[in-house]
Amino acid sequence: MGQITKLLVQRIALGLLLLFLVSILIFAGTQILPGDVAQSILGQSATPEALANLRAELGLNEPALSRYVAWLGGVMTGDLGTALTSGQDIADSLATRLSNTLFLAFWAALISVPLAIFLGLLAVRYRDRWPDKLISAVTLTSVSIPEFLIGYVLMYFVAVKLGWAPSVATVYDGMSLGQKLHAIALPVAVLTLVVLAQMMRMTRAAILNVMQSAYIETAELKGLRMFTIIWRHAFPNSIAPIVNVVMLNLAYLVVGVVVIEVVFTYPGMGQYLVDHVSKRDVPVVQACGLIFAAVYIGLNLVADIASILANPRLRHPK
Repeated sequence: MGQITKLLVQRIALGLLLLFLVSILIFAGTQILPGDVAQSILGQSATPEALANLRAELGLNEPALSRYVAWLGGVMTGDLGTALTSGQDIADSLATRLSNTLFLAFWAALISVPLAIFLGLLAVRYRDRWPDKLISAVTLTSVSIPEFLIGYVLMYFVAVKLGWAPSVATVYDGMSLGQKLHAIALPVAVLTLVVLAQMMRMTRAAILNVMQSAYIETAELKGLRMFTIIWRHAFPNSIAPIVNVVMLNLAYLVVGVVVIEVVFTYPGMGQYLVDHVSKRDVPVVQACGLIFAAVYIGLNLVADIASILANPRLRHPK
């Protein structure tokens, strides 16, 4: 087995082990949540006998270990269980919600990733001059402000005052692509501002580190234009850390949209999770938590693999 193959197998095995450990934490965490789903379903006026019967019917009286094994076995076969409060199949309910979340994350990534790389290249080109300082100041300011505050500020000025975009990001089947993009304009803008700074700063730092190399000095002595040197020589050799930070932010775009979905009442997984946390619907919370964890671990795994493949010492061993 080659060195690269061995490292890839190790990373994949570590990712699966981590997901298994996260599943234990998710299950244990949901067991200590305050409240009682039976009480939430039947109301405060329910009799002790009715509560006991419902708990037995829902399997809440079973030992925690047996419930975890049954839940994990169902997950491994694609069965996420049934929502306790609605009786609906969780996998069916999550299919549309997950597609909505991925739709929102996709458009935010489509704007933020190229923009962050371009701004990073521009900041390197004009290092320590006013464009560099302006880009750094604006991006650092945006990442320092809580995302819900950015959302409410944009909602007030852009949606309420100017009327350029809706304040509630409602999407549903039958809408055209243009209508959906108009509906999610504000959530996409907020997510772009939130993730832009870190990707831009890493792009700038990675390229500046490469710019100290001898071959960059050689290119400068040959009389090449500075932006040509940055784009054709420095950027390709600094791609590994940039890919890492891009993947981390892509994971955030999927996992970290909970606040944004609640602020804009977007029908995604985050909104679905918050709604069922308030109802103490444990199977839904477990399913959403596990999917979020799988996406985050998976994208981090992709980042690790990309870093391994981008390492010339591993691709061309002596």
